Amino acid sequence: MKSTASPLPRSASPTTPSDAPAIRAIWPMLLALTTAFALSQAYRTVIALMAVSVQGDFHLDEEALGLFAACYHFAFAGMQLFMGIGIDLHGVRRTVLVAFPLAIVGAVVSAMAHNYAMLVLGQVLIGVGCAPTFLVCTVFIARHLPPLRFAAVSGMVLGLGGIGMLITGTPLAWLIQATSWRGGYWALGAFSVLSWFLIYALVHEPSTPALHVGGAAPQRETVGQAIRKFGALLTLPHTWGILLLASVGYASFIALRGLWLGPMLIQRHGFSLVQSGNVALAMSFSSMFGPPLFGRFDPGPAHRRRWIIGFTLLMAGLFAIFVVTHSAVIDVVDPIVIGLLSGFMVLQYADVRTAYPAALTGRAMALFTMAMFMGVALMQWFTGFVATLATAHGIEPYAAVLGSIAAIVAAGALAFVVLPGPARRD
Repeated sequence: MKSTASPLPRSASPTTPSDAPAIRAIWPMLLALTTAFALSQAYRTVIALMAVSVQGDFHLDEEALGLFAACYHFAFAGMQLFMGIGIDLHGVRRTVLVAFPLAIVGAVVSAMAHNYAMLVLGQVLIGVGCAPTFLVCTVFIARHLPPLRFAAVSGMVLGLGGIGMLITGTPLAWLIQATSWRGGYWALGAFSVLSWFLIYALVHEPSTPALHVGGAAPQRETVGQAIRKFGALLTLPHTWGILLLASVGYASFIALRGLWLGPMLIQRHGFSLVQSGNVALAMSFSSMFGPPLFGRFDPGPAHRRRWIIGFTLLMAGLFAIFVVTHSAVIDVVDPIVIGLLSGFMVLQYADVRTAYPAALTGRAMALFTMAMFMGVALMQWFTGFVATLATAHGIEPYAAVLGSIAAIVAAGALAFVVLPGPARRD
């Protein structure tokens, strides 16, 4: 079926020479926004380096540790709807500049924490402050670059965002070992201040002819109308399969990289903090290459969903390997492979981009991101519970944790297959 949408004016075409300066001006702004996203990646993965020290300082069991790690993601996920509304009503720049200082405050609170309640409060503040950081990037790309470039450019941003996870590998492991886990939060807070000033100086949202065809600006919605449109997404049958899969894929990667990798290597194999940091660095480095790679070879709408299902099942299999082996070599290599494979999740963003009409793209992205990070929060809390239960019954906790992740990921793939898919949009 041919599209009935009106063609863009010639000046709005991405291939015309007159549009090249505008496209070039977008890249510094996108890179500035990406610095905040990279720091959100650092905040959500640094606990893997701090977990053992924090457990000792505050006498936490595995369930309390899992809840501590999950608080960031609960706050991050819970704010996606409001951040999406904020972006629609006030724009990308204003939304991130208002929210991101809360992450800086949260880093300070975490660094100064003297009890478990302060730790949790710090994580909540960081989660709220970081909530718009990836959403602003995806909305910025969707608004100001051609649709055919969405997967590739989103993959590039995801890859660059992986720099934040590189920071929470060997570099912060050295700092934390030389000082304490509190030093990690002071360092991330300082980097966050620099990122905020960079966004303030560089990001100014350009007008886009595609958004204002005929020169008429769209009428601004009220907050109530925006919330109702979010609710309307949940009435579409294909939304549920998308959300259920979204809630397990990225969650599995972050549960390993952001919480269980360090403790597993230290307690299962006797690694030092810096040695486990080296493995985290390698996993993070491999994860930087996955999104641009999968974005570059995106098969398009006709085959994309089959690719997503296949790679999700492969991810489940890689987690199952941790259960049946206790080899140090495998426990080092497997996370690196998982890091590379995690890049296939950029295909899910492209799937969401094509599953909804253009008017709902921003809200659909926000809902999808909310599901991803609510899934991370629930998985970190649940795996903490599983670890505590396994320990109480004399079962090796990491086999139980990583086996439960494998089962949850496989269940997400099954839901994606069984539940209705979107109508084909040619």
